[in-house]
Amino acid sequence: MEESESVSKSKLPGINRIESIDIMRGLVMVIMALDHARAYFHYGSFFINPTEMETTTPVLFFTRFITHYCAPVFVFLAGTSAFMVSRKKSKKELFKFLFTRGIWLIFLEFIINNLIWTFDPTYSKIVLQVIWAIGFSMVCLSFLIYFPKKIIFLFGIILVAGHNLLDGIVFNGQGAKDIIWYLLHQRHFIDSPDFRFVFAYPVIPWVGLMALGFCFGILYEKEFGQSRRKKWLLAFGIGLTVLFFILRGLNIYGDLVPWSQQKNTVYTILSFFNVTKYPPSLDYLLITIGPTLVLLYLLEYFKPKITDFLLVFGKVPLFFYFLHVFLIHAFAVLGLWISGEDWHRMILTAEVFQKKSLLDYGYSLWLVYAVWILVIFLLYPLSKKYMHYKANNKDKWWLSYL
Repeated sequence: MEESESVSKSKLPGINRIESIDIMRGLVMVIMALDHARAYFHYGSFFINPTEMETTTPVLFFTRFITHYCAPVFVFLAGTSAFMVSRKKSKKELFKFLFTRGIWLIFLEFIINNLIWTFDPTYSKIVLQVIWAIGFSMVCLSFLIYFPKKIIFLFGIILVAGHNLLDGIVFNGQGAKDIIWYLLHQRHFIDSPDFRFVFAYPVIPWVGLMALGFCFGILYEKEFGQSRRKKWLLAFGIGLTVLFFILRGLNIYGDLVPWSQQKNTVYTILSFFNVTKYPPSLDYLLITIGPTLVLLYLLEYFKPKITDFLLVFGKVPLFFYFLHVFLIHAFAVLGLWISGEDWHRMILTAEVFQKKSLLDYGYSLWLVYAVWILVIFLLYPLSKKYMHYKANNKDKWWLSYL
């Protein structure tokens, strides 16, 4: 690749973006769909942890582990995208863009995302998931942009590397202090007879990760240069991955749950890689972001044909996210209806979970993969059509929020 191609651009019409980042974003969106297919179709998925050593299998563990890359990569690259926008806007314009977009995403989490995940129009079960985490982090980033980049970088490092020091602080109540702590650092839920509120994505490490992603955007400035960028991508990617093995091997700091000796070598290895996602531990972020940077380095050298396929999803990620969750959930309802079972169980109310009405629900793992592949290929034409529509209608400001 020539130096003049230091920032590879998409060949698709009307879009001027960094191609390798869109490819990576598209890849994690496709993998994300696998996790959501598993969540709605695999036996025991609603009440059994796929990484629990006593109940998992190597294939099931891998199915879950590979999807660990989705949320951190997407949040990290959202910060990078914000940096790219900053090259075209004043601080005031960037603040407005990030703040309003963050509020918009939080709104979508509460109103749209919870509805398509549950199909419950009464909203008796509210879950704050990745869209919430991205929105909240964007709001925080809108204020951080007024600080020097060195301060933003230091802030991100402190949150990502230091938040596991807070693991020992545990709340169990439903008061204001408890709720604030659940929002910040402890995955928890609040229950009442007819309502459940789940704090699934505590925000402290996600805010730090987006801040680091914002600083990472410096590598893609034209003046930084491709050869220099490749060196930094490889050095950071390998460095973070090696650091993961060191910290995880020491088993002292970096994750809420230490690894342990299991019944055989395979399961001991699984335990070693069984890192904590809620909230994302330092080890979790090292083993996801490290290999991601190595892959971004490789994309500087070659572009396999499949990347054209991935680019489509990478350019319309929010559009694809909502569509694929709705479609997978709809397929789950349809499956119960066809089999003559009570399809109303797939309306995921607080009562369904409190009574464990889905304890016996689910299918084999091969069906999960079949549904995943079907959903990806069904949504590809629609995503591509929407991508072209966005590219040819840049004058419509509201498209940037979808």
